[in-house]
Amino acid sequence: MPRISVWMVRTALLYLGIGFTFGALMLWNKGIPTQPSLWRLLQPHIEFLIFGWTLQLAMGVATWILPRFSQPPRYGNLALAWAAFFSLNSGVLLAAFATWQAHAFYGLLGIGRALELLAALFFVAYAWSRVKPLSTIA
Repeated sequence: MPRISVWMVRTALLYLGIGFTFGALMLWNKGIPTQPSLWRLLQPHIEFLIFGWTLQLAMGVATWILPRFSQPPRYGNLALAWAAFFSLNSGVLLAAFATWQAHAFYGLLGIGRALELLAALFFVAYAWSRVKPLSTIA
């Protein structure tokens, strides 16, 4: 498994843990209302679980499992995959921070979303050459 896949999957697991913790705190607060400000965790909870967990896990597994090249570099241009990793995580953290604040920073949220889009474009550029039809045996 390439190192970038390990980093993506482990980071996705961190986002899963943090996202579930935020969800558990909000659920606890729903049953026993103690801190109304906990509801501000809703948007970061969604951000961490949709983009941080789901998207990043899919990217990490795809980096590892897509067909490899027969000649080195077997996994293609990993610099694009690393760029997708850093861009996605920067975007997730910026968007989560922007929506967590009492007065949302819409400019920061826009930058976070743009970084997430850039991460998707980096990953498409990375994976495009590895997506190929199944070869047939003659």
